[in-house]
Amino acid sequence: MRILICDDDTLIIEQLQKYIESYFESNHLKCPELVSFTSGESLLADKNEKDIVFLDIEMPGMNGIFVGNELKKANKNVIIFVVTSYSEYLDEAMRFHVFRYLSKPLDKQRFFRNMKDALTYYNSITTKIPVETK
Repeated sequence: MRILICDDDTLIIEQLQKYIESYFESNHLKCPELVSFTSGESLLADKNEKDIVFLDIEMPGMNGIFVGNELKKANKNVIIFVVTSYSEYLDEAMRFHVFRYLSKPLDKQRFFRNMKDALTYYNSITTKIPVETK
């Protein structure tokens, strides 16, 4: 599993990383790969798997709405959290089936509840088949 964070504010990136690491640690789970981007362009240029994405809306260059639409075109199962201070983008975010809309400043308890929901959903749509080789 890969979790990506895309925000032009490095303080928000750091806070999200701490919350994600804290969530996995408190649930005695191995923390997946965390990758951060400060622009939509760099996120879309990443060709690796994208399972869960925390996406800011207001960024220089490509905004989060455009990036979210592109991510969904590439993989309809990607779980996208919109993290923003602006509530006026809610309708546009819902059009590409955003998983959750989180408001800045982030509330840790709400974040943990939503992270739990995201992992439950991820596990329900992900089929891993163990293959034994000699």
